[in-house]
Amino acid sequence: MSPAAAPRLNWRLLSVGLLGFSSGLPLALSGSTLQAWFTTAGLSLKAIGWITLVGQAYVFKFLWAPLLDRLPLPFLGRRRGWILSMQLLCAAALVGMSLHTPQDAAATLAFIAVLLAFASATQDIAYDAHRTDLLPPAERGWGTALAQGGYRLAMLVSGALALILADHLGWALVYRLMAALMLGAALVTMLSPDAPDERPTRSFAEAVALPFVDFFRRYGALALGWLALMVLYKLCDAFALSLSTTFLLRVPQFSLTEIGTVSKTFGLVAGLLGALAGGWAVTRMRLYRALIVLGIAQALVNLGYIWLVHSGPNLAAMAAVVSAEYFFSGLGSTAFVVLLTALCNVRFSATQYALLSSLSAVGRVFLGPIAAWLVPQVGWSLFFVITALSALPGLALVWALRGPIMAAEQSRAT
Repeated sequence: MSPAAAPRLNWRLLSVGLLGFSSGLPLALSGSTLQAWFTTAGLSLKAIGWITLVGQAYVFKFLWAPLLDRLPLPFLGRRRGWILSMQLLCAAALVGMSLHTPQDAAATLAFIAVLLAFASATQDIAYDAHRTDLLPPAERGWGTALAQGGYRLAMLVSGALALILADHLGWALVYRLMAALMLGAALVTMLSPDAPDERPTRSFAEAVALPFVDFFRRYGALALGWLALMVLYKLCDAFALSLSTTFLLRVPQFSLTEIGTVSKTFGLVAGLLGALAGGWAVTRMRLYRALIVLGIAQALVNLGYIWLVHSGPNLAAMAAVVSAEYFFSGLGSTAFVVLLTALCNVRFSATQYALLSSLSAVGRVFLGPIAAWLVPQVGWSLFFVITALSALPGLALVWALRGPIMAAEQSRAT
């Protein structure tokens, strides 16, 4: 890709970034923040590992994505009607979670968290398709950077701010405040522009079958390689972060406020900067090179957590390690999302993007129980070495697909 100037900021790009905030807000509230809630409630490591499975909707969302391609709701167009409906459902689920505690109703809380994850994953389907349909090729790099920036800013709010507030105001009020933010995001959805030339599929059979037929027809034998890459590229990142909040609470023994103010704030601000830097990187270097360089970097920074195993509650060490982790994760994520967008046919963007992004969520959702089993066997230091090594299969696959990655990049740039 040749160097390109940043497009002028407009409402189309800004709305994409703001809706990225809405997309990212529920994830931590059914993930790391919920994990912190269960940890401070005194639940076992095994129980905390299993609670990570509430996010399975992020893995299986491609199963109902054809419904969103086929059926626009009777308001706000093909994509925005679904986004708005899911934002309202997320808000309702967050209020429902605020009415229970892990000590008294862990199963009920987990069930509502599943509902939250389902609504959030469905919002992601519609939002990812909306962004893919809305942005012209010249704006995709920076549009992706703004989307990732909004997403990570939301993680800052639902992670860092939520932990700090929970230490002082309690978990119930925190989840109600997050519900209020989801309602505020609904206003952005109502004001966001529609994508041009939206063409719903003509039948459910077409909606279900054609996106997959189209994907395998366009890529042939390479299709399985693309699907494998979706699972493997971010695996090391997901593995290291699967129990990161529990690790910081129980090993260096930081408080919720310390994690919120130092780990989550420094880390997620670094992730925001990394996402924006990723937008610059993918306009200045070839996508294949960006995926390789940033993939190596996000693997190596996992080793920094070994420092925290031995440092005790050293705030400067935590700030350095977590900031590096999130910065390079943000860089890698932007390049990875540009690749996902490049692989999608705009006509089937909801289903195809949902399929690819679902596979990328496999590690984040299913590695929690594995990590909870592995840590007592090998210890935290060796665990983080293993997470770094788990990047090798994904990097090898990027190298093997370097030609097709360059071709996909060029086809979307023209």
